[in-house]
Amino acid sequence: MESAELIAILREVRDRVRARYPQTSAPGNVPLPDLMPLVHARDAALAKVASIGTVNPRRGGPLNAVVQAWKRLVARVLDWHVREQVVFNRKVIDCLDAALEALNDDNRAIQELAGRIAAAQQRADELEELKDIRSHWAEWRVGWEQKLQQNEMQFLRSVAELQAGFQHRVTLMDNSYRETVRGQHADFEAVLAKGTHEIWANLERMRLEYERLIHSELRLIRQRAELEQPLPSGPGSELHTEPRPLGSGPGFDYTRFAERFRGSEEHVKAGLQVYLPYFTGRRNVLDIGCGRGEFLEMMRAAEVPARGIDLGAESVAVCRHMGVDAEIADLFPYLAQQPESCFDGIFCSQVVEHLAPERLPEMLRLAVSRLQPGGVIAIETPNPECLAIFATHFYLDPTHTRPVPHPLLIFYLEEFGIGCIEVRRLSPAVESMPSLASLPADFREAFFGGLDYAVIGRKL
Repeated sequence: MESAELIAILREVRDRVRARYPQTSAPGNVPLPDLMPLVHARDAALAKVASIGTVNPRRGGPLNAVVQAWKRLVARVLDWHVREQVVFNRKVIDCLDAALEALNDDNRAIQELAGRIAAAQQRADELEELKDIRSHWAEWRVGWEQKLQQNEMQFLRSVAELQAGFQHRVTLMDNSYRETVRGQHADFEAVLAKGTHEIWANLERMRLEYERLIHSELRLIRQRAELEQPLPSGPGSELHTEPRPLGSGPGFDYTRFAERFRGSEEHVKAGLQVYLPYFTGRRNVLDIGCGRGEFLEMMRAAEVPARGIDLGAESVAVCRHMGVDAEIADLFPYLAQQPESCFDGIFCSQVVEHLAPERLPEMLRLAVSRLQPGGVIAIETPNPECLAIFATHFYLDPTHTRPVPHPLLIFYLEEFGIGCIEVRRLSPAVESMPSLASLPADFREAFFGGLDYAVIGRKL
């Protein structure tokens, strides 16, 4: 074995022996009976008991051998005489062992009891110290509270001083920051004003140049279209003697004119949404005077097949650029060339007021004849019942001939087989002329209602 392992075994044996045979004193200097003399006496008695009946050894030789044999014979003969003594001696030794074990148990009990007494004494000493602490706690508490109050006052005073200094610094920094920002803002406004003035001047100059360029290009396009268009001759040329609507009459840019005075495409598209329920589900719709193609775009979004005609080449070019079906055509020859009952929907917006009064019945007759039974026709035109139309919109367009009252338009449609007719007044005048809101409601409705109206009917 290694030396470290052997030392560990010896320590373990020693601990076990000490546990079985306690020392001569217990914790707290309590003396214990010393049992070692009794142990030694027991060991000597055990040695004597073990030697009973044995023969003392002698040196060798024949005489000694005879003497040893004689002793063994005498011992065997006297065995019956000493047997009880041997048993008695062994029982005494057993009693000594039992007494020794009991004394060891007593020593262990005394040692444990002494340990408990020592622990109790230590706890009592601690309690005595706690009693002293409790008796002095009142005095300590008064002093501690005084010191705490003093420290708290000093701390609050320090915090107040720090807060005052911090607030002063914040005020100085805020004033400095405001002055800096004010100066930077003034410099920025000055630079911005100078730059904005230059930018607006450049934009205005660019806008004027752009409009001049666009006007020149459009004028060249119109002149080229007029040069390429053949002069009417022969029978039927009288159809073109009246003022032609939508772009070919007065010799100016009618598309730009409509953009300025009729409204933007978004505005027109929003107003056309009222017709969507009437044309949804149709299979062949014609837009007479399609203009910039707002109605055709709405039909395409609703997946309704539709085509348009217009006399303005620029308007048709715009429509084709947007991808809708449109062509340059006069409505009278175009309708005359179409087979009867070929359309199930006809839309005509802001056209009839351009026609001569004697041509309006002819136009309606042709349109209704090309409409299928049950087909829808919708005609929109300025409302002559609204007095505001004459003060603002109607006479702005030099191609307008005369307004068409809705009773007359209804009469013509009924004459040519249109039924289920309804009239819808559109574009309330009060929206474009807020001052009309001060008039009484019934008067405003009668004389300043919708700027436009629409007549919608179905072929019987």
